[in-house]
Amino acid sequence: MNILVINASSSSLKYQLIDSDGPVTLAKGLCERVGCAEPCVKHGADTLERIFDQRFDDHEEALGAVLAELTEGEKPAVASLDEIDAIGHRVLHGGDVFSKSVLIDDDVIAKIDGLSELAPLHNPPALACIDACKKLLPGLPQVAVFDTAFFQTLPPSTHMYPLPYEVAKEHRIRKYGAHGTSHRYIAQRCAALLGQHVEDLKIVTCHLGNGCSMAAVDHGIAVDTSMGFTPLDGLMMGTRCGSIDPAIVTYLIKAGYSADEVEDIMNRQSGLLGISGISNDVRDITEAASKGDARASLAYDMYAHSIRKYLGQYIVEMAGVDAIVLTAGVGENAEIIRRRVFAGLQPLGIILDQEKNRTHNNGHERIISRDDSPVKIIVIPAGEEYMIAADTQEIVSSL
Repeated sequence: MNILVINASSSSLKYQLIDSDGPVTLAKGLCERVGCAEPCVKHGADTLERIFDQRFDDHEEALGAVLAELTEGEKPAVASLDEIDAIGHRVLHGGDVFSKSVLIDDDVIAKIDGLSELAPLHNPPALACIDACKKLLPGLPQVAVFDTAFFQTLPPSTHMYPLPYEVAKEHRIRKYGAHGTSHRYIAQRCAALLGQHVEDLKIVTCHLGNGCSMAAVDHGIAVDTSMGFTPLDGLMMGTRCGSIDPAIVTYLIKAGYSADEVEDIMNRQSGLLGISGISNDVRDITEAASKGDARASLAYDMYAHSIRKYLGQYIVEMAGVDAIVLTAGVGENAEIIRRRVFAGLQPLGIILDQEKNRTHNNGHERIISRDDSPVKIIVIPAGEEYMIAADTQEIVSSL
């Protein structure tokens, strides 16, 4: 089954056409700066990628260009749109309404729209793409896969905040998490790589990119995650501060900053960028730290400490761990970060193999712990699109 996977944000449209029977990626790409000046399109799988400029006023125009590229480009992925069987949408926020992926109908669209206040930069663009697909690919089934759904299993003691109960309920304040599709995917791939069932394992999953989150997956069930009411919570990230004393917010507001300015500081000026003063990219931080830049080294140390802190928390919460899985740009490629995170954890049964850790991933799943390590450390390439395609195929096949 050929499934078009769409991941839209406020100014971008990321896509993959996946043969879910493989699964194999037939084509992929990214339309950047939708509705903005200086647009950019990247299309193609791996070495076949080509980059060109094309302006899009909205997501419908971007999707039209994607469909044209898939069927009429230099190397068409399919002969016609009739070869696309279904569409899977990554929808960031399902709130406490959606605990699993669903076939999209008018009721689902209305509920996603009702949750837009919780994800104003992501749910509206997803709805725009759903509407565009109805126009450009009429009759094709569409499935919504929610980033928050995997964390609907969190127990109340974990997902509730110690605010007045009525206030939290009225304003829908609870831990929702994010990156759930990615965490679910790497937990399942971890079990497959180890030749076991995910229901038999205790796994800490680590999605480490510009945005970072970790999760405790106990026998296949998510029991905790680092991101909270918003993706700002938890780990130190590229530009996000992660978890801080909440009184800092009110302190800065009283010091003269507006609420919007504080929000911008925490989301876009903090993290690796804020501490290093150089970049939000770990590669830039690594280079600067290697040349003796003190703030870059501090950013490195704080980033690794943040990961270690949640790792320890989740091991305690699950009363042990069988495997630790890393994915996304930093998790897959930053061997120095991995070395700092796992340094000295031998007493916990977590023993990194230094040689395996230095070996480049090259897009392959691999175990980087020592053979005698009781806890396995695994690197798995990000594959949430495959998870979306699998959910879409399962739902559409049952129609």
